[in-house]
Amino acid sequence: MTVTAAQHAPAPAPARQGTGCAVLSRAAGEPLAGTAPAARRLVAVEHVGAWPRTVADHSDPDVTELFHRLRADGIVLLLIRRTGRAGRDCDGARTVYVADLVPGASRVTSRTVRSTDDLAGITFDPEAGEPVTDPVLLVCAHGRRDVCCAVRGRALAAELAAESADVWECTHLGGHRFAPTALVLPTGYAYGRLDTGSALAALKAAGEGNVDPWSCRGHAGLDPVAQVAELAVREHTGIGDAGALLVQPVDGPGPVVVRDRGGRRWAVDVCADGSLPPRPPSCGAALEPTTPLVAGTPVALRG
Repeated sequence: MTVTAAQHAPAPAPARQGTGCAVLSRAAGEPLAGTAPAARRLVAVEHVGAWPRTVADHSDPDVTELFHRLRADGIVLLLIRRTGRAGRDCDGARTVYVADLVPGASRVTSRTVRSTDDLAGITFDPEAGEPVTDPVLLVCAHGRRDVCCAVRGRALAAELAAESADVWECTHLGGHRFAPTALVLPTGYAYGRLDTGSALAALKAAGEGNVDPWSCRGHAGLDPVAQVAELAVREHTGIGDAGALLVQPVDGPGPVVVRDRGGRRWAVDVCADGSLPPRPPSCGAALEPTTPLVAGTPVALRG
């Protein structure tokens, strides 16, 4: 028996010629678990101008300088904006989020800058700034990277904004084929194939310090194998507390030990599944093999 995040999803839609990568991934039965972006540390900067295909190629030299400075320290830079016209205008005060997504102890702070000129002079120490406690959703809407993110991501962000959710459009999160995709702060869990209901459920769970297993891709601070094992234990036990589980580091697929803060432990066998049909990793790309990671039923360990 295997446990994956896709088991509760609706039946896959049939693939059609010319459909987007998100439809084809769902049709292939590709599970979500283990596909969260690797972003142990990230900085998200409000930027209202046009977004190029990659942040590294931005026409604003302040943005590119920041990108390379952060990358040298292993920090991911995202650009964010509000939805609609509000996201294309700015009164001069720009929001900056600094996230340290340590599994079980994620923390996020915010601050403001007057313009991108100020980015060169501010510190990105997670101890600085105002702590972010209410949930924030970053929805990938990077149209120049993928059509599905442009169409599905922007539509979802607009729907959530109409529901008064604290939502931002953001640049590439990874996993276009799971659009709409989003990252929840401050918990650090990523989600895919979202609709308005599941996105609001993820935000509500985060507001209570929990993880909503529906549509969850995993924690950004964990590697893919650990993401799969952790989500399998959550599904098996019903543990929702975002900070409750710790995963023993592993080098690749195989047995993984997950424990909670009370001392309980589970062994989870994670392996690659090569039985699924190929699918494109993004819109317009060639078909590639689908070899997702899947987890066996967690087994409680004694002692």
